[in-house]
Amino acid sequence: MALSSRFSSKILRSTCRLARRYLCSSISNNNVTFPERVFSGIQPTGIPHIGNYFGAIKNWVKLQDAHENVMYSIVDLHSITVPQDPAVLRENIMSMTACLLACGIDPDRGILFQQSQVPWHTELAWILGCNCSLGRLDHLPTWKEKSAGMKDAMLGLYTYPVLQAADILLYKGTKVPVGEDQTCHIELSRALAKLFNNRFGHYFPQPEVLLTEAPRIKSLRHPDKKMSKSEANIKSRIDLTDSPDEILQKVKKAVVDSQSEITYDEEGRPGLANLIGLECAITQKSPSQVCEENIGVMLGQYKVTLADLLIAELTPIKLEMERLLSDRHHISNIIEKGRDKAMEIAGPNIAEVKSLVGFK
Repeated sequence: MALSSRFSSKILRSTCRLARRYLCSSISNNNVTFPERVFSGIQPTGIPHIGNYFGAIKNWVKLQDAHENVMYSIVDLHSITVPQDPAVLRENIMSMTACLLACGIDPDRGILFQQSQVPWHTELAWILGCNCSLGRLDHLPTWKEKSAGMKDAMLGLYTYPVLQAADILLYKGTKVPVGEDQTCHIELSRALAKLFNNRFGHYFPQPEVLLTEAPRIKSLRHPDKKMSKSEANIKSRIDLTDSPDEILQKVKKAVVDSQSEITYDEEGRPGLANLIGLECAITQKSPSQVCEENIGVMLGQYKVTLADLLIAELTPIKLEMERLLSDRHHISNIIEKGRDKAMEIAGPNIAEVKSLVGFK
């Protein structure tokens, strides 16, 4: 699956000619309108859990119906901001691709691709980084959070928001579905697009945030924190590949208070509120509806009912993932086709950027 240099050179030669021909007319007008394009990415850092599923992936599937141009990237370059075992990373890329397909991402209705197979992500990141101040990156809360406690935080962890901006702008993404904790990074993308446009010409759009409507799923063991792959206790999360028995046991052991009635109180009863939020994410009901339907139901029985809902939602995904992973050649073909589609868009764009900057 190595990138063909002949393929990339051919694209660059042809697109550079197009860029030079239309550059002045296409970017000298400050009233340029950009076609709508939805772009988002997910790191291949293990099997997604239900927080990833309800918070992002399920929303991605819905966006296929609502928008004509959608692009979803497996952002493996971002995953190496922390140490990775190469063999594990390769497996995670395959598993993540299978997972997205099993959840309903359709590569025929959008573009699903592996970030590192399109070399221009890092090239644009360098160009944007040369127009980004250290002070702007210093103030990003995610850097402070992720570097806390590290003896020697790596440069990639510090600059990955610039790469994230390049991921979006390389395809002139106009809408980016993210959670609230990522909105500051989209603001950085907007700022870097504006800086580039002011210096070189009105070329990039201003990406807009598409906030997910799903509640933030919290840890089953620590309901004051969001569900995370990095939490050591595996009972804190439900992975999409968990068996029905594992799901049942994890829900049963979810931390709640000692009251038995079913009421929704995010501050006073965060553990139960998290479980009710899960049911809402599955059924599209409101918290008040869930509480009304469970008047007189004991907490233990409610947990069993919720586990049944989760099992019904996740088992088809688990089975489809297993089927897909039994034919890895098919998955590799999907990744390669996605790469080619992504390069058809990225090639002309990076060629124009190079011309604007003065490289060509």
